[in-house]
Amino acid sequence: MTYGALVKRTAPLWILTGLFAAAACGLALYKAWPLLFPQAQFLGTAEPGCDLTKGPCSGRLPGGGRVRLSITPRPIPVVKPLAIEVDLEGIQADTVEVDFVGVNMNMGFNRPRLKPAGPGRFRGRGVLPVCVRRHMVWEARVLAHTPDGLAVVPFRFDTYKRR
Repeated sequence: MTYGALVKRTAPLWILTGLFAAAACGLALYKAWPLLFPQAQFLGTAEPGCDLTKGPCSGRLPGGGRVRLSITPRPIPVVKPLAIEVDLEGIQADTVEVDFVGVNMNMGFNRPRLKPAGPGRFRGRGVLPVCVRRHMVWEARVLAHTPDGLAVVPFRFDTYKRR
């Protein structure tokens, strides 16, 4: 059998394999989309003057409810274990996560899930990845999964890499 005949004979198999691979990638993206990009039902705001590198910060949700976030040690380091604490007032949540997002550079998926530590209290650990930049702006998005939908409160802070 010549090479040309072999290519003609196996071409439909390669096309079918390519279509199957594209469909599998599309299905994986469709299933992962809500995890990677959750849709907030309630978007809160951090209180003015909030600085997580100096102490805990609070934020308010529309219609009531407060979210308090604390990250230690301070100042917040990169590539070192972080203790994360979230306290909720006026809202009930089944699950709480903190999504760390690089504001001026994509730093990948980094969303530790916190464990319940009493009514309205959630605790956990996380780590910020190292960045090639000396100064990095982060947004810690508290994601509270409530019976009424997802409540999100974003808090911004800076990290500085030692030289």
